[in-house]
Amino acid sequence: MSDFRQDFIRFALKKQVLRFGAFVTKAGRTSPYFFNAGLFNDGESTLQLSRFYAKSISESGVAFDMIFGPAYKGIILAAATTMALAEQGCNVPFAYNRKEAKDHGEGGTLVGAPLQGKVLIIDDVISAGTSVRESVQLIRAAGAEPAGVAIALDRMERGTGELSAVQEVARDYNLPVIAIANLKDLLGFLEGSPELADNLEAVRAYRAQYGVND
Repeated sequence: MSDFRQDFIRFALKKQVLRFGAFVTKAGRTSPYFFNAGLFNDGESTLQLSRFYAKSISESGVAFDMIFGPAYKGIILAAATTMALAEQGCNVPFAYNRKEAKDHGEGGTLVGAPLQGKVLIIDDVISAGTSVRESVQLIRAAGAEPAGVAIALDRMERGTGELSAVQEVARDYNLPVIAIANLKDLLGFLEGSPELADNLEAVRAYRAQYGVND
């Protein structure tokens, strides 16, 4: 049986969303790999991505009633993933927010289904956790309950303290974080890919220096 996490990494490499080399992160670290989910930018790749999200969400066992996508990247992810979930027989509503409140028509910052029940937040990655914090506030203000956060890749990398941004979100909001794949999956993929062997030691060294315990 194929491991969908390895399939996802293979897919991200093919689309050059995941690349190896030397990249300076926002934290000023030189990373041996770079992941840019914004490059899933055509119909076919977005469809495939949404199916990976749906698979990881379904396998997580996290209970939810609807999906919320924070502006802007989360909007297409929420719409596409609910379609992929519907393909699996799980039809749930979705909503997203505007960055600026609309002052005409129905007004407000929320678009889509009313926020109610258990709401799963979806985004590409968690870096500073700002998007999650704002989403949790919106969901709670509507009288609903955050159910968890779904992301594409967990870098498993320390933030400002000893914990990763993902671990901080899980701790601060008591929410499960579902990742399609994480750094351990990436290392496993590299270990099984002789043609990429040159990158394996660099990623291992980076994890040894900046990684967190899971």
